[in-house]
Amino acid sequence: MADRGLEDLLRPLAGQVLGVLVRRYGQFDACEDAVQEALLDASVQWPDSGVPENPKGWLVTVASRRLTDQWRSESARRRREATVAALEPPATPAGPLPGDEVPGDELAGGQDDTLILLFLCCHPAVAPASQVALTLRALGGLTTAEIARAFLVPEATMAQRISRAKQRIKASGTGFRLPSQPERSDRLPVVLQVLYLIFNEGYTASSGPGVHRAELTVEAIRLTRAVHALLPHDGEVTGLLALMLLTDARRAARTRPDGTPVPLAEQDRSRWDAEAISEGAALVRQALASAPLGPYQVQAAIAAIHDEAARPQDTDWRQILALYGLLERLAPGPAVTLNRAVAVAMVQGPRAGLEALSTLDGDGRIAGGHRTEAVRAHLLELAGDRGGARAAFTHAARRTTSLPERRYLQAQAARLTPRDR
Repeated sequence: MADRGLEDLLRPLAGQVLGVLVRRYGQFDACEDAVQEALLDASVQWPDSGVPENPKGWLVTVASRRLTDQWRSESARRRREATVAALEPPATPAGPLPGDEVPGDELAGGQDDTLILLFLCCHPAVAPASQVALTLRALGGLTTAEIARAFLVPEATMAQRISRAKQRIKASGTGFRLPSQPERSDRLPVVLQVLYLIFNEGYTASSGPGVHRAELTVEAIRLTRAVHALLPHDGEVTGLLALMLLTDARRAARTRPDGTPVPLAEQDRSRWDAEAISEGAALVRQALASAPLGPYQVQAAIAAIHDEAARPQDTDWRQILALYGLLERLAPGPAVTLNRAVAVAMVQGPRAGLEALSTLDGDGRIAGGHRTEAVRAHLLELAGDRGGARAAFTHAARRTTSLPERRYLQAQAARLTPRDR
C-alpha cells in the first residue's frame, strides 16, 4: 500500500478480524483467505472513500461476505455435480450473515484473539518454517508475495507452505480457544521462538541484497508487544521484548551509505534510539527482579550492557562474559558459544578467545555457515596473525549468502593483503 498510515492501521487489525471470523465460523484456512481479501479491498477503497468510522467492523463484514459467498458458490457447484435427489439441502454456515450488525463483544477483545491466533499458528503439527510464515500472514497482515520476498523464495513456494500449514491446523481439529494451561505453558516457548526467528531474519537478513528487513523487525516487535500486554508478568515474554528493543535500537547505525555493515565497536552511538534503549533496559530490570531467570532475559541483559556503554571501551566485558557463561548453562548452543568466545577474547585476550572458538570446529549445527570464520578472522587479527585473519575473512566471504556481508568480508581480507613494493 502506498499510504503508510493506512498500512499501519490495517496490519494490527488483521489478526483481530481473523479472530472474530474464526470464532464465528471455525474454519481457520477459509477465514484467513477471506481476511486477506478484505484487507486488499480496504487498501483499494479507503484511500478514495476514506477510513470508515468502524474500520474493524467494516473488515469483519466484508470478510464475512467473502466467506459466505465462497461457501454458497461451493454449495452451488456441488448441487450441479449431483442429482437433486442425491443431495441434502446445503448447510448454512454458523453465525450471522453478512450485513448483520457485528456484535460488540466480538469487536472487543482483539488482544485475546491475538494470543489465541499466535498459539494456533504455532501449533505443533505445523513445521517451524511454516509457523513463521503463517504468523506473518495471519497476524502481521502481510500478503503471501510480501512474505515470499522477505524470505527470498518464489511466491508459489510460499503459498504452498502456508496452505500446508493451514491444512495441518484444520486436520488437527483444534478449536478457536486458548490451549489448556499445561499445553499453553508447553507451547509458549514455541510462540516466542517464532517471534524471535521473525525478528532475527529481519535484523540480520540471512541472504539477499540488504543487511536488514525492517518490515520483519517491526512486525516481530509489534506482535511481541501484544503478547506482553496479555502476559505482562511472564519473565521470558518481557525479556524477549526487551531484547528486541535493545537490539533494534542500533539499526540506524548498522550500515554505511553503500549498505555494508558497520561492526558494533565502530557504530556512531549517537544514532542509536535512546527511547528504545531506555524502554528495553527498564523491561530487563523488571524481568530480572520479578521472574525466574530465562535465556531471553539473559540475552536482553547483555544487550543492555552494550547499549548503555557511552563508548566501546566503556563496555563491561567481564559482566558480559559472566552472563554468557550463565546463558550456556540455560540454553547451550553454537551461537552462544560463538558470542562467548568474543567475550573471552575481550577479557582474557584473543588467543584465549580462539581456544574457546575452537570448540565449534566440526560442529555440524553450524557447518557451512560463515559466522564462525568471521569471528575467527577478527580474533586472529587481534592476535597479530594478519595472514591467518586474511584467509579466514576470505573463507567467510565465500560462505555467506548476504551480499552486504560478503562485500564487507572481502574488504577486510583486501585490507590485510600485502601490497607489492
